[in-house]
Amino acid sequence: MGMEDEVSPSRPRKWLAVLLVVLPLWLVVSGAFAVYHHIHREKAKAIEQRETYAKAVSTDGIRDDLRKFLEIIGERHGGNETAARNLTRAQAMVQGTLGPSNTGLEVRKLEGPSDWPILAASIPGTVAEAPPVWVLTTLDSRPGSQGAEANATGVAAVLAAAQALAGDKPQAPIHFAFLPHGNDPESPMLETAERIYRQTGKSAVVLCVEAMGGGEELWLSSRDTSATPLSKVAGLGSVRGAEVVCLGDDVDLASVLFDMGVPAVRVATRAMVSDKETDDHTPNAETVAAAAGRLVELIRRCARVR
Repeated sequence: MGMEDEVSPSRPRKWLAVLLVVLPLWLVVSGAFAVYHHIHREKAKAIEQRETYAKAVSTDGIRDDLRKFLEIIGERHGGNETAARNLTRAQAMVQGTLGPSNTGLEVRKLEGPSDWPILAASIPGTVAEAPPVWVLTTLDSRPGSQGAEANATGVAAVLAAAQALAGDKPQAPIHFAFLPHGNDPESPMLETAERIYRQTGKSAVVLCVEAMGGGEELWLSSRDTSATPLSKVAGLGSVRGAEVVCLGDDVDLASVLFDMGVPAVRVATRAMVSDKETDDHTPNAETVAAAAGRLVELIRRCARVR
């Protein structure tokens, strides 16, 4: 009995020592597992979301459009005969892509300020009083540049969006417009903006799409902080300030339209192309496709009024 009395009090102390070692270790391991599981789940969710948006458009179609603009058509503006001919070819490409034999949309020619019209294609809305959604992009390039981010990627993304939305029945009408001027500083950019202003008015939702090859998430910026699209970008990207996007230069289409009273929003995935960039590098087609998929969802949200 004396021996048992000496041994038994030590047993609880041994178990306590084991618990003091095992319990913290278990907390560390289980915490690490929870963190790993959370990170893995968030990554899987991001991949699933990326694949969902990418399915809204054709990556092969984006790749083909970028190749046509940058390798086949090339420099496009009114500065010389070759570039002027290329700008006409770019307009023909838009008409062929969206026209009755392919996407099935009617492509209208709105009078422009020069030899090139503004091309427009529309998807009718089901709610008569709903303010229209205008999706604008520019076809030209700067002189001496192939115009990859200014603005082949923007055109490719808008073409893909028009194709993806062609079968929709949105509440608000959606108008896609391809402007012949907007990147060449010697072109009639202001006059072109004035022509499109006559079409949109002040009540429309206006998205100006450019530079879509910088990443998958959308950058929305506007000098009108109450512009409708800014409140609909959750999960698609973020709102960026002008100091980040314009780099001190307010000559982008959205800013020009804002000066005319239009609550325009720039939609891109990077800052404006600077004067020092050659802008000839072909962006990754998968990246542009994922960004274009987000553009499709943003347009759908903007066209939903009830």
